[in-house]
Amino acid sequence: MQFAELCAANPYAVLELTADGQLIEMTPAGGETGRRNNRVGFQLERWALSQGDWCVFDSSTGFLLPDGSVRSPNASVVRLERWQGLTSAQREGFPPLCPDLVVELASPSDALPALRRKMATYIDNGAQLGWLLLPTERCIEVWSPTHEPQVRQQASSVSGAPLLPGLQLDLEDIWTD
Repeated sequence: MQFAELCAANPYAVLELTADGQLIEMTPAGGETGRRNNRVGFQLERWALSQGDWCVFDSSTGFLLPDGSVRSPNASVVRLERWQGLTSAQREGFPPLCPDLVVELASPSDALPALRRKMATYIDNGAQLGWLLLPTERCIEVWSPTHEPQVRQQASSVSGAPLLPGLQLDLEDIWTD
């Protein structure tokens, strides 16, 4: 795959690839966004370890989606049996699957329409749940294949049930400076 070769030749570049072959260059996260992202990942990992049958991935993981795009959510969760169903070569490269849960965390430099298109791409490619976190508004958009995104203003938490039993993301921890 040419995209994988491009990434290998440019290890410090953060790139994504759309289904139509457009390269998207990602800028590094600022300090506040990086801190918030880490808190999201910590909460997801703590939950996954308590459940035992989920894998959590950070923002540096690119997934080869069924439409041919390679996208990197800020955080993602994959059922362990799906992960174990991949070959070791597939796990080393861009895993050819769409995560069960994707999380995108808006930063001040992000364009909201582009983030929403990205969320729609995940859902169209098999994600069962998506959370678009908007810290400046203290708002979350909950995406699923069965309904339009649900906007929750001033949300203090969000549940992953029924897909991810027991997962309760504490948004206050993420909103707090």
